[in-house]
Amino acid sequence: MIVHFETLGCKLNQIESESASRSFSDAGFDCSMAPLTAGTVLNEQQIQDTLLCIINTCTVTSKAEQKARRIIRLLLERFPNSCVLVTGCYAELDQELIQQISPRIVVLKGTHKDELSELPLFLLDLCKNTATITPEELVAKIRVKCIQANEKLPQPFKLSTDTFLQHSRSSIKIQDGCNNRCSYCRICLARGKSISLEAEEVLHRIQQLEEQHHKEVVITGVNLSQYKAPDTHMDIAQLLQYILDNTKSIAIRISSLYPERVDSALCKVIENKRIRPHFHLSVQSGSDTILKAMNRPYEAQQIIDAVDRLRQVKENPFIACDIITGFPGETPEDFQHTLTMCKRCNFTWIHAFPFSPRPGTKAYTMKPQIPQSLSGERVKALTELALHNKKEYIQQFIGKEVTAIIEKRHTIALKAVTENFLHVQLKGKTNSSLGGTEVVVRILEAQDLQHLSEDKEGVAEIVSFLG
Repeated sequence: MIVHFETLGCKLNQIESESASRSFSDAGFDCSMAPLTAGTVLNEQQIQDTLLCIINTCTVTSKAEQKARRIIRLLLERFPNSCVLVTGCYAELDQELIQQISPRIVVLKGTHKDELSELPLFLLDLCKNTATITPEELVAKIRVKCIQANEKLPQPFKLSTDTFLQHSRSSIKIQDGCNNRCSYCRICLARGKSISLEAEEVLHRIQQLEEQHHKEVVITGVNLSQYKAPDTHMDIAQLLQYILDNTKSIAIRISSLYPERVDSALCKVIENKRIRPHFHLSVQSGSDTILKAMNRPYEAQQIIDAVDRLRQVKENPFIACDIITGFPGETPEDFQHTLTMCKRCNFTWIHAFPFSPRPGTKAYTMKPQIPQSLSGERVKALTELALHNKKEYIQQFIGKEVTAIIEKRHTIALKAVTENFLHVQLKGKTNSSLGGTEVVVRILEAQDLQHLSEDKEGVAEIVSFLG
């Protein structure tokens, strides 16, 4: 029996899907996590044996929701005998709209996706006790199960695993939800108020990963800046120090931070060599006027100060940011402030995307709206700057040695992600069993500007193996 997973959106969704996949795999199911496209070739056995398709959705932009609907329809078409279970943030907010797509769809609210860990045994029981079950009966039974799940108290940290089928670097979710009410954001509506995993449980899970010989863990959450341990009241800086004090060698990568959280207390901790020199700041704009309209809890100068502090405690770190262009009322002067700030901060990478009005948010009705064509031009300008900066950054490391973790990939060429988040192809290496291995690599070359992407940004050679 096959269970097919599709994951859209953030790192949290990826962690949750990996954890759910582990539950199904442990129960004896064959799990497929390879993204399905219109060109994917499936054999008859795959089509017949796929009982359940699970899609973990995102609601950050309208395009994310459009993509979810497109994949849902593709799953319905390619796996005619399956139940398509839709969960995630989009499922939390637009359950009725999703359900209308097809009677074969079952919606599990995003805040209750922890129930995915209980579903494998339920499905095994269902198939074992029923000699022949029709797709309609399968959907009906799973729908009842999900309705019951949607009425339970959610357990947002239940999905956890120390085995990652698709990712070479382990991850742990330590925080969910957000107390901010940014005027454009739907995530706070979908995931609720900020909640945090107990510090002792965070440490226990990371110690388990270390015992399983994981070399790195990514600490992630919706808003790590709001982490507050319910048992000890530790903040994110104190938690990181607690982890470092009680583990031996596992490296820590921080997924994302708000600029105002990068203070002296945090910087004192991230000086530690086991904290990866890679940071992502949730920035959104360099204009104080737009930041205020967005209801962001900082000003442009705090962004600059955060970047300066990170560069003081880490030697040449990779620093990335998010920027929204075309927010309602964004003037040419506002955008120029953003562009100037990005140049001043010299971000290694800028994830720029146009404003997308989200139902239920304050910005949905804000005026004046900026034409999509103008938003697109501003995205293009920022992306060109990002490509230039990333190419320059990689070139600074040519001939230098850095640690890296080899990716788990079913391809001829081996690839790795360095400690400072460079994605490199390993010259002359083809042994796919090396996935997850920590190595020292020497950067040999950067990719041509037009080919820069997260998939391959440079070429490196292995100097030595670690551990």
